[in-house]
Amino acid sequence: MAEILFFHLQSRPLEQVLPTILNRALSRGQKVVVEVSSQERLGAVDDHLWTYVDDSFLPHVTAMEADAAANPVVLTTLDHNPNAAQVRICAEGVRIPDALEGYERIVLIFDGDDPDALTAAREDWKKARSSGHAASYWQQDETGRWEKKA
Repeated sequence: MAEILFFHLQSRPLEQVLPTILNRALSRGQKVVVEVSSQERLGAVDDHLWTYVDDSFLPHVTAMEADAAANPVVLTTLDHNPNAAQVRICAEGVRIPDALEGYERIVLIFDGDDPDALTAAREDWKKARSSGHAASYWQQDETGRWEKKA
């Protein structure tokens, strides 16, 4: 069964936390698929991962590129797994998929200042727990550090 992690954004936006999460997965030798809710957000995340630090970048492609299957990180707006990833990140309003087969870890990143995102995350939490998945809830403190709350 997949482990499901809930990351409650409060003091930092997705663009600031996503590179760290991706780098951790890559350091464990895992492939990652990141699903966002719109082409606009996909473009913004894509651009950010190339430029978030001056001396490095995260190797990635969008699912629209022909070599997506061969890449360690794929960005998409669809509920699919184009690179046979072990880790799926759901962000920007994307819900946890019903089909979790093949994933070791699902990461739901949601905006703590958005009431709709909070409601959806609570629903996904209940669904994950009732399905028997190991689920953990992480919240940012004032400095942006993650604290495990449940």
